[in-house]
Amino acid sequence: MKFSILIANYNNGKYFKDCYNSIISQNYDDWEAIIVDDNSTDDSVSVIKDLIKNDLRFSFFKMDQNKGCGAAKRKCAELATGEILAFLDPDDAITPDALQVTVDEYLKHKNIIATYSKIMFCDKDLHPKYSDEKIKQVYNYSKFFNCPIQINHFFSFKKEVYDKTEGINPKLSSAVDQDLYLKLLDHGNPKFIPTNLYLYRRHPSGISQDKSKDKSKDNFAKVILDTMKRRKISEINGKKIPDSFTDSKEIFSLLDYQNSIPYRIQKNLTLFIQQLFNL
Repeated sequence: MKFSILIANYNNGKYFKDCYNSIISQNYDDWEAIIVDDNSTDDSVSVIKDLIKNDLRFSFFKMDQNKGCGAAKRKCAELATGEILAFLDPDDAITPDALQVTVDEYLKHKNIIATYSKIMFCDKDLHPKYSDEKIKQVYNYSKFFNCPIQINHFFSFKKEVYDKTEGINPKLSSAVDQDLYLKLLDHGNPKFIPTNLYLYRRHPSGISQDKSKDKSKDNFAKVILDTMKRRKISEINGKKIPDSFTDSKEIFSLLDYQNSIPYRIQKNLTLFIQQLFNL
């Protein structure tokens, strides 16, 4: 089962060596790494090319102009040849057993379309600090929108399922992963791996850690609204969904009921039954 590791890079040359080392240290051998550089302005291209030279498992592609995270990630997926795909940010890393553990889940559970794991948050030097214990198996149904319970890294998915979707939205500069998750979940269920497989580096220049939090929130809300429309949902908990996006608060308020105790009890009971009968 060939595994494609997808890396969309922009100005992360100084961090890429850790990412590279984590890939070549994998105890699973059948992999390729697709690197798409979004026309970086730092020394990323020279750093990456120097590290991957003479290793045919790595492929490098440079965008002719900076088009943003969504466009770069979409290009990664287009170039992938593996059966299983997973994104790895160039400033992060994966554990040595990440690919093997993930592949084992697909072999064990033939009907799943994706996997995701626990995540270890690290400092700017990639030293582990704490694990995110809030991540757990989600109850995937038409009104699950990756909020408030969320899927996270290390997220992998079947190429054959990705090809059934519209693909990654090249116009998005944030909420790209959330959009991808929800499109894939239209076609089946993911499997949670309760192990830390992903090392997430916290540093000021990270894409998901930038200062434009309001824009990121708006993009996520737009992704949720698009998902509602794609799934032909006209109302949520008795409230009509808006025809167009005006404010993120309006979208997220539709999902407030999912924080209620009765809803959580019902959701956990449904999830327990699913797991009991391996549905």
